[in-house]
Amino acid sequence: MNLSDMIEQYIIDAIAGSSQVELKRSDIAHEFNCVPSQINYVISTRFIPELGFYVESKRGGKGYIKISRINFSNSNFVKNIIDKIGGKLSQSVMEVYLRELLRYNIIDNRIENIVSAALSEKSLSKVQKLDRDSVRADMFKNILVNLI
Repeated sequence: MNLSDMIEQYIIDAIAGSSQVELKRSDIAHEFNCVPSQINYVISTRFIPELGFYVESKRGGKGYIKISRINFSNSNFVKNIIDKIGGKLSQSVMEVYLRELLRYNIIDNRIENIVSAALSEKSLSKVQKLDRDSVRADMFKNILVNLI
């Protein structure tokens, strides 16, 4: 598990059982022996509205990060992901979306593994490298449409 994954899990554990958590960026950075910008990166890429989160942040000595869960119905959650994907989708971003779909019980581990394998770089190796993210986006959106 890489540092970003560990920070994400720490925040998810902090918010578990409630709809909101308030954290200090510096405390998390100290906990993981990293710079606060690493915390910013994790929050800006993994705690976004399309994945069911609202983030409020205040910088400075008494600053905080307030993360709230947005209550989506499954179909709205999936539609938001489809809208966010656009024309290209990297494998790493797709895996973030799959983790969120799994977390909200929209898919199970088996489906996550199948989709991840089917849309991996290895599976798309016969597609020209410049076209892979476009092909992956189209395929992933079609899979998500069938989940709704």
